[in-house]
Amino acid sequence: METRGAIIREAPGKYEVVDLDVDDPREGEIQVKLVASGMCHSDDHLATGDMRPGIYPFAGGHEGAGIVTGASRNNKGIKEGDHVIFSFLPSCGHCRWCATGQQNLCDLGAGLMTGARWDDPTSFRLKMAESGQPVGQMLGISTFCETTTVTVDSVVKVPKDVPLEALCLLGCSVGTGWGAAVNSGGVEPGHTTIVMGVGGVGINAVQGAAHAGASHIIAVDPVPFKRTKAQELGATDAVESMAEATELAKKFTNGQGADQTIVTVGVIQPDHAGEAMASIRKGGTVVITALGNMAETRLLPVSLADITLFQKRIQGSLFGESNANWDVLRQVELYRSGVLKLDELITRTYTLDEVAQGYQDMHDGKNIRGVIRFG
Repeated sequence: METRGAIIREAPGKYEVVDLDVDDPREGEIQVKLVASGMCHSDDHLATGDMRPGIYPFAGGHEGAGIVTGASRNNKGIKEGDHVIFSFLPSCGHCRWCATGQQNLCDLGAGLMTGARWDDPTSFRLKMAESGQPVGQMLGISTFCETTTVTVDSVVKVPKDVPLEALCLLGCSVGTGWGAAVNSGGVEPGHTTIVMGVGGVGINAVQGAAHAGASHIIAVDPVPFKRTKAQELGATDAVESMAEATELAKKFTNGQGADQTIVTVGVIQPDHAGEAMASIRKGGTVVITALGNMAETRLLPVSLADITLFQKRIQGSLFGESNANWDVLRQVELYRSGVLKLDELITRTYTLDEVAQGYQDMHDGKNIRGVIRFG
């Protein structure tokens, strides 16, 4: 069938909306009409060239929710009319990682940036409507399309009585930030936590630290609007620089430093890791969930003696170490109960044709999260 979607033709480049053909679902696949899609910084990394896909054109979007309009036979029993949230990391359910509760590291992730079906690198679900040229899917889903076809390994079925416009954020930013604090950072009651960068991911690290019982949550961002928002959603303090945050953390801990610093800046640089390491106590943890230029090979400005003698730890965090099939559903219930804030994260909604404006607003520091609302 025909659909419309936002694609990148080259990098650096900008998103443009074009007519596309989308395959009918094969066995193990479903077709979904999108209701809403979050505008994540990772999709902007495609436009800047920080992330390089296996093929151009490449259709963006990986944080979305919608209603199933077509379903073939599949092992999850998903059928037409079901409401689903996309998981940007698929889970097969039986590889070593899925079997040991690490679904975010599923072996299917090896094909994420090829744009093709996992089992056939020559098979593409999207094509240009006019020419038939293959179009890659961002992380196998491409939620910047009005309708998309995906494997059932990339979705989680959710209750129909919860608004999908809010739930779409559970597909990436909420799990990534919340999990960075709760799972990767190990925040405990009484801890002092620094969150470096309060965008769509960082604001949820703030929420996660608050839910885990941190006594002091220090949000760091140069944008006043974001600092204010962080305090509305759980931060006890909000400052402009890491130097201020480090000083505050030491003040709160008798000179020791933060228990964990979570790095959620928009584009990570090696110096960010150095600042984070300087801010934590002995035995503390730096959690890095931010992305930058994936070809970057510069060394981190970190003292190896600091790691050995003070037992400091740098912990990478992919999707906040979340298991989508469990964590998404429990976050739905946290939202229902009013504990997890989702509506408050959405600064502005856009139409699909306004996708380029949405990313300009992100760069201008106007949004915590922009969301594309489909008609």
